[in-house]
Amino acid sequence: MKEAYQIIKEIKNGELKPVYFLTGEEVFFIDLISDAIENNVLSEEAKGFDQMVVYGRDVDLQDLFFQARRFPMIGEKLVIIIKEAQHLFKKASDYQLLEEYMENPSPQTLMVFNYKHKKPDARKKAIKLVKKEGVYFETKRMYEREVMKWIAETVREMKYSIDAKSTQMLMDFLGTDLSKIYNELQKLQILLPEGTSITPEIIEENIGISKDYNTFELKSAIAKGNYPKAQQIINYFNANPKEHPLPVSLAVLYNFFRDLFLYHSLVDKSKHSVAKALHINPFFVSEYEGAATRYPMKKITRIMAYLEEADLKSKGVESGSMGHKDIMNELVFKIMH
Repeated sequence: MKEAYQIIKEIKNGELKPVYFLTGEEVFFIDLISDAIENNVLSEEAKGFDQMVVYGRDVDLQDLFFQARRFPMIGEKLVIIIKEAQHLFKKASDYQLLEEYMENPSPQTLMVFNYKHKKPDARKKAIKLVKKEGVYFETKRMYEREVMKWIAETVREMKYSIDAKSTQMLMDFLGTDLSKIYNELQKLQILLPEGTSITPEIIEENIGISKDYNTFELKSAIAKGNYPKAQQIINYFNANPKEHPLPVSLAVLYNFFRDLFLYHSLVDKSKHSVAKALHINPFFVSEYEGAATRYPMKKITRIMAYLEEADLKSKGVESGSMGHKDIMNELVFKIMH
């Protein structure tokens, strides 16, 4: 994450490399770096003559390197951006072409390979040369705890603040798709003056997530043993299934009880130690403290089995005539009784 922003900073400062090989599972950072190059290296006038944006499925790798040897027409650089570059490297000879280019890359050309959802064979000499002469950036998919931290840091970079509950609401509703989250934060950036504190009320009004009926509040109601409140929330979910799909609710509850099981196993249950062990904001530690008295380890083991059973039923395994509404109602009843 920090590496991506450092690369972008260098690009904006004009500290450019001949080749950028951007790879990995978390495509948000790949797009962020690629967009920084597309938007900052050439002037708008020069882009029409000296910037090419192509797709790996549609081009020939040998032809691309031939193009890379020509001189820019009016700008200082020739920029070639290859999207879906993973389709270009399928055999040893493809890596050989990259190796030959990297042994003598064109100083007037900047090439960007967006190699998404996987990574190339790092044993190849071509990749080693990219690391030496250019920029090789590899990103891994972020886990939920890392996404929470990323939201807080991104909001801070945008010169806003956000509380722990609002951060959790965003992630519970939008999942771990950084692009979706970033798009929603950009909308808020347009609407709100700098320095605004992003609250559940602001999220409800501008993003459409109910501050009272969401997976965060469902988890909280279950943690507190408040069955009537939990029932109200799942009734709301059942009435709005597109906005609150069952798999999302199951994932949130599974993660909560998994972490609660871990909480029971901790020797040091001080707020700081719990927050560090569970990778959560210290604000939420009291919720785990209260839930631990209601859900001992033995019961959590049964609950995890209930959740796995509900997941199978949601996929049509031994569900009979049960729909998602019935599965959710049954699950919450079993958890809380």
